[in-house]
Amino acid sequence: MSTPVIRPRRSVLYMPGANERALEKAKTIDADALILDLEDSVAPDAKAQGRENVCAAVRSGAYGHRELAIRVNSIGTEWHDDDVRAAAAAGPDAILVPKVESAEQVRALVAALEQHGAPEHTQLWAMIETPRALLHAEEIAAAHERLTVVVMGTNDIVNETYGLHVPGRNATVLTSLSWTLLAVRAAGKVIIDGVYNAVKDPEGFEAEARQGREMGFDGKTLIHPSQVDPANTVFAPSDDDVERATGLIETFEEAKAAGQGVVTFNGKMVEELHVRDARRILAFHEALAGR
Repeated sequence: MSTPVIRPRRSVLYMPGANERALEKAKTIDADALILDLEDSVAPDAKAQGRENVCAAVRSGAYGHRELAIRVNSIGTEWHDDDVRAAAAAGPDAILVPKVESAEQVRALVAALEQHGAPEHTQLWAMIETPRALLHAEEIAAAHERLTVVVMGTNDIVNETYGLHVPGRNATVLTSLSWTLLAVRAAGKVIIDGVYNAVKDPEGFEAEARQGREMGFDGKTLIHPSQVDPANTVFAPSDDDVERATGLIETFEEAKAAGQGVVTFNGKMVEELHVRDARRILAFHEALAGR
């Protein structure tokens, strides 16, 4: 499995592409990534204006460290081709496509990016949010190296499985999250958890974010700026995590140099897999500190 380049994606905030004030405000929000949206948040009669807005935002170079992705309308809609053409020309960090359901679609999307002159740095992100996509998650995640991030569309998963939104998430959603996470990790890619709808329930948001972190997600998609700071905290290593990782690596290296066959740290046996995890934590911490 390949090792992905470490780029923090703790907080991935959707911003409506037709709302120029929101796009301006996004320049001051400390999200790791912004999804400049042309799909759900943009009315049909505002699609063209939204397309112009998000492409201008990308070209402005005014968003600092924030990774910029443009979410286009889904395959088969009347706006999709124009969205992809314009987004490719604008050259964002990524183009996010909703409702991707097969490896063939991934390869066709990559071909479209190349056809429309998307620069090499523009990645493909895919949303998995339908039963068909979930059943083909492994094929989708591994379909092409240009696909680097998978985003979970949990609202659509609930809708298409006739489920209910419940605290802690229902069993079908949890199964979907776990299944897709395994598929994405097998392909060596990044996976972002779905949104939390209740913007005035910070305790519920934090609980769900921690659940996602415990499951292994790299970050969470967000629908309101108030969710950014909690997501950044939950998905980042704490000071204790960094201190523990540093001590574990030092202890392991010292024991290895002394020829010890068994290494313990804080009363627990340490193996190579623990050292790899500790190095990943430190690398993530350094990536955040270096911005």
